[in-house]
Amino acid sequence: MSTAYQQLTATFLRLSRFGHLSAIAGWDMQTMMPPAGSRVRGEALAELSVLQHEILTDKRTAALLDEAEQVSLNDVERANLHEMRRAWQQAALLPASLVEAKSIAGSRCEHAWRQQRPANDWQGFAANLKEVVKLSREEAAMRADANGGSRYDALLDLFEPGMNSAQLDQTFSDLKTWLPDLLQRVQGKQAQQPIDFPLGPFAVEGQRQLGLAVMKQLGFDFNAGRLDVSAHPFCGGVPEDVRITTRYSENEFLSALMGVIHETGHARYEQNLPKQWPGQPVALARSTAIHESQSLFMEMQLGRSAPFLQLILPQIKAQLGDQPALDADNYIRLTQRVKSSLIRVDADEVSYPAHVILRYEIERALIEGEIEVDDIPAMWDEKMMAYLNLDTRGNYRDGCMQDIHWTDGAFGYFPTYTLGAMYAAQLFQAVKRALPQLDSLIQSGDLQPIFDWLQQNIWQHGSRFSTQQLMVNATGEPLNPHWFRQHLETRYLGA
Repeated sequence: MSTAYQQLTATFLRLSRFGHLSAIAGWDMQTMMPPAGSRVRGEALAELSVLQHEILTDKRTAALLDEAEQVSLNDVERANLHEMRRAWQQAALLPASLVEAKSIAGSRCEHAWRQQRPANDWQGFAANLKEVVKLSREEAAMRADANGGSRYDALLDLFEPGMNSAQLDQTFSDLKTWLPDLLQRVQGKQAQQPIDFPLGPFAVEGQRQLGLAVMKQLGFDFNAGRLDVSAHPFCGGVPEDVRITTRYSENEFLSALMGVIHETGHARYEQNLPKQWPGQPVALARSTAIHESQSLFMEMQLGRSAPFLQLILPQIKAQLGDQPALDADNYIRLTQRVKSSLIRVDADEVSYPAHVILRYEIERALIEGEIEVDDIPAMWDEKMMAYLNLDTRGNYRDGCMQDIHWTDGAFGYFPTYTLGAMYAAQLFQAVKRALPQLDSLIQSGDLQPIFDWLQQNIWQHGSRFSTQQLMVNATGEPLNPHWFRQHLETRYLGA
């Protein structure tokens, strides 16, 4: 007879296969599915979620976990067992009825959001969001009652194990002491620098070909993934079939291009997760913030660096045509331009943390019951003015309706963006130490040494180590926000 551990690996392999189907069906729902399919697709995905929940929470699974603890296992198997137990614990806290209800409410809210956002229809969106928030609060209460801590922390832990709002408050409070001044100084400096904006229109097919060329430059495996279009850029699918998306505007091309680079960072991580532990939790990405660190490593640390911008400039001209605004110096100034923006996904890396802190403070208050859905617009307007000096009153489309995350109850996700930016800066600093000739490597197009470093230090480990241990192994220290501040000051002030 197989051991308890072997039976568990078979169960989790089965779960991963159902997860595969769910991921691809979810990708299709956001990219190619006709609108009339929304309700039945949402119900089908909910049914699949319930099936996975039932398999994971079967009473035999708990017994096998206890039995496996007594078996002699190597380090990787022990780490895998730890991740199995964590997955079981997270699932066992929720009844199947809540899992199903959340899935259906999220699908309904997300699908309606696609039409409600362009129409600036806050009232219609709020009606669906209230149900999502109600169910998310129920989930948070169950998790908090079982594990202790706040309700928001219980949801945050789903995305970033080991993190809590007390740590976030400390990190974000420190950010708020120096970021506004840095933002003002950078904007003041850049106001003295002339800048020309490229003149469109930029054909969508040319932008698509440019994105594909840059994906190839970044090592994307097209035998194991593809690029498509969606209302909100994302990376989905599974490691063997990674689906990334962007969105195009003929008026400008940088948003789509940087969206592709960002999602390619996610995809490279997924495509290079360990293959020797198929279907096992230990082979999954370590955390959402580590995942974001890989996308922001590609987009911000590498993708907006002067050497990389110079590397891909000939491809931009080849696909979109040459013009004076694409002079190398002007193009770099354009790509590194800092300006307060309404839209988070289009924000520069200096102002971006303000967008994250704003959302974190709103969603935490929402889950803790300190505010209701109807209070979101006013709180959003107040914080946008305080943090970015931007007026969003009445502009729900470019304000509190712009993101997809809340539609399916992903409360606790937003903080991982800025944590990811901090991890990315720390990792890039470690790469610089390991590769003193880094700038010349990038400018010559030889990016493989960078990818080799990421493979050795991040990608191949999956969830074998905790986030803190992974960073210590890779950089010599746990999260240190100093490197993020140093990066911003060096790139934008020459400090």
